[in-house]
Amino acid sequence: MYIEQLKKMKVEHVLYLFVIIGFLAFFGLNVVSTSLSGSDTNALINSLIDSFGKNLTFVILVGPLSFLCLGLLFWVRFVHKQSITSLTTARTKIDWSRIFFMFGLWGAFLIVTILISFFIYPEDFVIEFNFQKFLPFAILAIILIPLQTSFEEYFFRGYFMQYIGFASKSRAIPLILSSVLFGLMHISNPEVGEMGLYIMIFYIGTGFLLGIMTLMDDGLELALGFHAANNLITALVLTSDHSAFQTHAIFKDISESTSLTSMYLQVFLVYPIILYLCAKKYGWKNWKENLFGKLKEIES
Repeated sequence: MYIEQLKKMKVEHVLYLFVIIGFLAFFGLNVVSTSLSGSDTNALINSLIDSFGKNLTFVILVGPLSFLCLGLLFWVRFVHKQSITSLTTARTKIDWSRIFFMFGLWGAFLIVTILISFFIYPEDFVIEFNFQKFLPFAILAIILIPLQTSFEEYFFRGYFMQYIGFASKSRAIPLILSSVLFGLMHISNPEVGEMGLYIMIFYIGTGFLLGIMTLMDDGLELALGFHAANNLITALVLTSDHSAFQTHAIFKDISESTSLTSMYLQVFLVYPIILYLCAKKYGWKNWKENLFGKLKEIES
């Protein structure tokens, strides 16, 4: 079972706590310092864009997490002596078909919903496609965004979930903690300043979706595909003046405000449908045990 992987290993608690507390403390201090300084995240992003342009600003914002992905994988492989496969899945090898399935499913959903919104509310969109600007950005996005989203998945649904599960002997505790902390990690996003803290329901709800996928499917593959599609397709297709990714996308949302209703519908209607489709496709069973049961003993 995926969350039981550490039961096969000698676990050095200090090494796990060093990474987990270190990252969460750094992130927390960043949020606190931003709040105390009264800085407007959106204004800061616009200032960076004025100084460096959209592409370099994108690299400045996304690059650190992309490199942290490589650093975390190096730490796991050479410090913990754990294979990347066991950090990714309980299967004998990483199932790339699962990653591509979820990437395609969620990517198609996003594209279709954006196009439907464009045709229903054309006054809320501007087509900004410029091939000379779009191509270099697309190359950067295709390289960096999968690394950025993979870091978040490997840290929250992998490294953190496996360790907290091992330490607590519980499935529910790592599911809840990883989902809430994942949501809180987005509290400095400009969307929060635009729509208020109610949007945290969306971010935390997304964390629960990804955590449930991971526990039910015994691996990160579906979560990796979903997260990569969510960030990459959005960055390439749609941008706005109040989004974390202000890019050379195809469309720009110029509506005065974004409704929380669509995000709540996504969390409480679309996400359960996604889980239902995955359950049917991959034969998920024993939901209560897999999500709320105790960790099982496995042979080393």
